[in-house]
Amino acid sequence: MRAIREALASYRRHPLLCGLSIGSVGLSLVILGLFGLVAFNIGAAIGDVERRVEVVGYLLDDASPEQVRVTRNELAALPAVEDVRYVSKDSALAIARRDLVEFSGLYEDLRVNPLPASFHLRLREGFRTPEAVSEVARVLAAYPFIEEARFGDEWVERLFSLRRLAVGTAAVVGGGFAIVAVLLVGMAVRTAILARGEEIEIMRIVGAREGYIQRPFLLEGAITGLVGGLIALGATRLAYVLVQTRFDGLGSVAWLPERWVIAGVAAASLLGLLAAVHAVHREVGRAYGP
Repeated sequence: MRAIREALASYRRHPLLCGLSIGSVGLSLVILGLFGLVAFNIGAAIGDVERRVEVVGYLLDDASPEQVRVTRNELAALPAVEDVRYVSKDSALAIARRDLVEFSGLYEDLRVNPLPASFHLRLREGFRTPEAVSEVARVLAAYPFIEEARFGDEWVERLFSLRRLAVGTAAVVGGGFAIVAVLLVGMAVRTAILARGEEIEIMRIVGAREGYIQRPFLLEGAITGLVGGLIALGATRLAYVLVQTRFDGLGSVAWLPERWVIAGVAAASLLGLLAAVHAVHREVGRAYGP
C-alpha cells in the first residue's frame, strides 16, 4: 500500500512532468497502435488472398469417370489439400459464358466444347507456401491423364514475399517505437528520482532497504506505461471509428482482435516497468553502491 501511495503522490507532486511523460508515451504508442491496425488489415487482406490459392489440373479428354472419381479421392486425402473441386467440360463452358461476357457470342457459336475438365485443389492453412504448392502441383501433374497443372508460381512467390516484407517492417517499426517508449518512461522515472534525491538519501541513512525505496518508482513506471497505453488505445479506436465513418463506402476496416488489445496495453505497462527498473537500478543503486 505504501508503494501505491508514494507512486500516486509523485503524480501530485510533479503533475506537469508526469503528464508530459504519459502524453509522450501515449503519442509514441498511438503511432504504434495505428501502424498495428494497418498491419493487421494488410495481413488479413494477404491471408484472404492466400486462402484463394489453388492448384488447377487440366484433364485430357479421354479421362474416364472412374479415373476422375479415384483421383479425386486420392487428392482429397493429401495432407496439404483442404478441398478438391471437379469442374466438367460442360461446367467450364458455362462458367466461361457467364464470366467472359465479351466472348459470349463466340462461345454461343461453338459446336465443339474446346475447354477441358479440371481439378481445383484448395490448400489447408500452413500448406500455402510456395514449396507446398509446388509439391501438390507436382503430385497432380504426375497423373498420366493430367495434361497440365498450374498454380501461378510467380504470383505465389510475390504473395509470400509481400507477407515477409510486411512482417519484417512491422517488427522494425514496432521495435523502434517500443524503444522510444522505454526511453521516455525511463527519463521520467529518473527525473522523479533526482527530484527526490535528498529524501532518498535520508531514507538510506536511517536504514531503509534498497527495495523499499525502489518499489514506488517501479510502480510509477508501470502506471505511466499503463496510462499511456490506455490513451493510445483510445486514440487508435477513435481513428478507427473516423476512418470507418469517412470511408464507409470503400469497404470495411477490421478492428484489432481482443487479444491484441489486451496484449498491447499489458506490453505498454511492462515497458514502463522495465524502463523504471533500469532507471531505478542506475540512480538508487548508485546511492547504495560500494
